[in-house]
Amino acid sequence: MLELPIKNSDQTTTLNPSKLIALGLNYREHIAESVSVKVQGFTAEIPDEPLLFPKTPNVLIGPGESVVIPEFLKDYRFETLRTDYEAELALIISRTCKDVSVDKAMDCIFGYTCMNDISQRNIQNSDRTGWFRGKSLDTFGPIGPCVVLAENLPDPQNLNICCRLNGKTVQEGNTRQMIFTIPKIVSFVSKNFTLMPGDIILTGTPSGVGPLHHGDSVEVEIEGIGVLANNVVDETL
Repeated sequence: MLELPIKNSDQTTTLNPSKLIALGLNYREHIAESVSVKVQGFTAEIPDEPLLFPKTPNVLIGPGESVVIPEFLKDYRFETLRTDYEAELALIISRTCKDVSVDKAMDCIFGYTCMNDISQRNIQNSDRTGWFRGKSLDTFGPIGPCVVLAENLPDPQNLNICCRLNGKTVQEGNTRQMIFTIPKIVSFVSKNFTLMPGDIILTGTPSGVGPLHHGDSVEVEIEGIGVLANNVVDETL
């Protein structure tokens, strides 16, 4: 459970999602960098329908909190540990919905915020069951710095999005570059899972993803929303 301010308001909203559903491979240039990412299921093919994977609510942390790289990863003796940042636009569902049509999908959105879909690539690539564990480690879902209500963000499909690592811009894109638009995403997800108030959908990341290390500072900025800033630390047991 996490509380975030509502932008341009003295109110706050509590994030307590029953589920987080994320999209993989929703920006063409991110697909093109599949060789450098080297993750199973990550190919150069443009998907025919949204590629979904879960993140669990334990990932959520707020602005200014630390992304913690788990100590147990060292037990695997991977040649190189790689835990990546991924800047994304996240949307929050407003009401219970199932089988929503594309033309009604935007009516189901409460608001928008920034999210960093932290991804542990070694686990993501080696687990036979897929991406679940590498996407859902504790603290692997920074979110914020605020929520912009849907009515106050009239064109979420045309927002500049970037990520900065230690002050250097490493990702730049615009939400108009999505392969699957926000209404199509919400409609598709609702056909597969009943969406509940407060559920969070992540809409994919632009190209430029890369590794995080102890001591790094990472920022996700989305036009009209703000800057989500977090630092990165190794877990000390």
